[in-house]
Amino acid sequence: MADAGKKEVVNYLAKDRMWKHHIENENKAAKAWSYNWGFLTTPFEELIKNEKKKEKVKINLPEHFQVRPVTPIETYIKVNPSPPVPQTTQRFIGWRSAVPGLELERYGREHHGKLDFLKQMNWPTEAIE
Repeated sequence: MADAGKKEVVNYLAKDRMWKHHIENENKAAKAWSYNWGFLTTPFEELIKNEKKKEKVKINLPEHFQVRPVTPIETYIKVNPSPPVPQTTQRFIGWRSAVPGLELERYGREHHGKLDFLKQMNWPTEAIE
């Protein structure tokens, strides 16, 4: 509580010099901005008006380099119509997977065998403790 009675000394001359220096830097930056960043204000059409339009040159490629025409995706993927939407939220969960053609496991259920590391390594069960 002894510090409560002390007043902070303010150096007005130093603050004034800092403010003048700050204003000078602002003015210098404003003058240099157009030199450094003035291209951003130029319209795009004006920038590209002198460029020549490049003509595409057609090169006949050998047969093994040519790209095949695109096959429509409908030939590979067939989408069946959805069943009617259930009327309750309880039935909404998993409603598409209950229909035989729309189940999530397209290739059957996934089976994981019961593997025992100790039996694979021919170790006795006392090896783990």
